[in-house]
Amino acid sequence: MRLASLSVPDVVREIVTRNRSIYDCMKMDVINYTALAVKIQPEVERLLGNPINLNTIVVAIKRYADSFEIKEDVKEQSVLKNARLSLTDGILDVSFSLDEIGEQETMNLMNKFSELKSDYEFFRLTDSFRLLTEDLVDVRQLIESFPGVKNFFNTGLAKIKIRIPQDQNRSDVVSYVAEILHSNGIELINAYFSQDDIVVALNEKNASRAYELLRAEISR
Repeated sequence: MRLASLSVPDVVREIVTRNRSIYDCMKMDVINYTALAVKIQPEVERLLGNPINLNTIVVAIKRYADSFEIKEDVKEQSVLKNARLSLTDGILDVSFSLDEIGEQETMNLMNKFSELKSDYEFFRLTDSFRLLTEDLVDVRQLIESFPGVKNFFNTGLAKIKIRIPQDQNRSDVVSYVAEILHSNGIELINAYFSQDDIVVALNEKNASRAYELLRAEISR
């Protein structure tokens, strides 16, 4: 299980990475950082659960935009060098709001889920959590067994987990991966960040090709 404590840069990267039009404008350096910060501020605050200063969002946007710059060392050595990849298809993405399920009910659900499955990703936000797991009948039955829960299922997905060595620079990884996939016509459903891994969720039909593209970058 991966517990992710998100920061403003994490949330900014996630919002930009899954929005193709914003992503393309940022990569071409034709976007106004302050205007973008104003646009995404409500979503950033919703995901983090508290007010965020506009300038803090602007700084996070600029730092992410700076990661798109092609550096000489990136040309000589892939950002993904020595990375480890794993691909899992048949993935279910479930989102719960804590307004719909209380803290105690959440703990009960996760305890039961831990007994049922050991291989899953759990991402906790201030007012909600997301769960990436295999799309199995018993998993769905367990989640649906909690009364009063309005759950959101996103099906037909796969996940690629990317682990970068601790001693390797990780600052460019998100933009680098997104660019590789976007340039090959593969759109991300979402990207999740934890201290150790980046987990990319995408349509199952594109998973094998995306995996091979990333593996080719590792061996480049």
